[in-house]
Amino acid sequence: MKPTRLKIPVFFCMAAMVFAASAGAKPLKVFILCGQSNMEGHAQTRTFPAIAKDPKTTDLYKEMVDADDKPVVCDDVFIAYSYGDFSGNPVGKKSGKLTAGYGSQHHVGTGKIGPEFTFGIYMHKFLNEPVLLIKDAWGGKSLQVDFRPPSGGEVTDEKQKQKAGVYYKLLIDHVKEVLADPKSVYPDYNAKDGYELAGFVWFQGFNDMVGSYPPADPGKGKKGGKDFSEYSRLLACFIRDVRKDLSAPKLPFVIGVLGVGGENVSENAVAFRKAMAAPAGMEEFKGSVANVFTEKYWPTELDEVRAKEGEIKKEFADRQNEIKKLQKSGGDWKKDQEKLNEEIRAKTEKSLTEDELFLLDNGFSNQGFHYYGSAKFFGQIGKAFAEAMMDLEKNGN
Repeated sequence: MKPTRLKIPVFFCMAAMVFAASAGAKPLKVFILCGQSNMEGHAQTRTFPAIAKDPKTTDLYKEMVDADDKPVVCDDVFIAYSYGDFSGNPVGKKSGKLTAGYGSQHHVGTGKIGPEFTFGIYMHKFLNEPVLLIKDAWGGKSLQVDFRPPSGGEVTDEKQKQKAGVYYKLLIDHVKEVLADPKSVYPDYNAKDGYELAGFVWFQGFNDMVGSYPPADPGKGKKGGKDFSEYSRLLACFIRDVRKDLSAPKLPFVIGVLGVGGENVSENAVAFRKAMAAPAGMEEFKGSVANVFTEKYWPTELDEVRAKEGEIKKEFADRQNEIKKLQKSGGDWKKDQEKLNEEIRAKTEKSLTEDELFLLDNGFSNQGFHYYGSAKFFGQIGKAFAEAMMDLEKNGN
């Protein structure tokens, strides 16, 4: 393809967002990652040791750290991240070389990762060429309202109309902003070689699963579960609209199907997962949309440890309630809490095995709905997303 210099308005009307100065030139590969809190990622780096300890993930760990066991800094992978605050309000943007710290930007502790970290590491490993990630993630956002695509139609709830599609627009605007000047994010970007919008990863769903979808069986009400077919329709609209608005009609999509709870979940959760996975089976999307079933990577070993810890804490529940009452009344409760914590820990150390204590101290950094803040989980799904993306490319995309 001959060298092309275009003004920005024409730039986004190109049918294929691929520019190259010569037949042998390689455009910069660009991937978009989007979703809600679990695309943000709440896995603190202090949970990395749990990855190293498990023989099944030691190779993954080696890719994630440098010679000093510190999170690797990728020289040929850059990221542009638009993020939110604790409530999911869009509050900032950051960019730079991919490393740990591009997960959630609130209550960061030792620094957080989401799927972006190992996705970028493995895409670079598979492609052996530079990569740019554009990440847009805000906590607590639904496809039904917040990410609602233009072709999805209006929401029926009058109270939600002003919110409908707001985060879809933020996503598209941010992607266009970055692609209008890739060099501002990727310093070695060569405009003569250009870029290729090469894939999109969607990891979302929790707010829709617990959202206001109609009952599957009106006669049974809530007991009959929900009908999530509207989510399937909206996700198909989302894929079409993103491709249209970014002038990338064959843009490969990887859907990270919600995996909270692993395999031991309610029928309602199973129904939602099926609805989320449904677009990949549609004839128009065959070969260009793929699912990654993230429940396969749920850290079941943490369930077992958390259950044992919970039983121990039950023994001290009365004292804990008394301390809470003292705290609410404005009394001096901190010394009592410290003493109670010491006693709980002592009992825990006697009751758990050495391996269980290791997981308790190194496996958790958040709640279950955030996959326990487990870097082992997020590291594995990031790699799985990259593998699925490569499979789509091999299939002709």
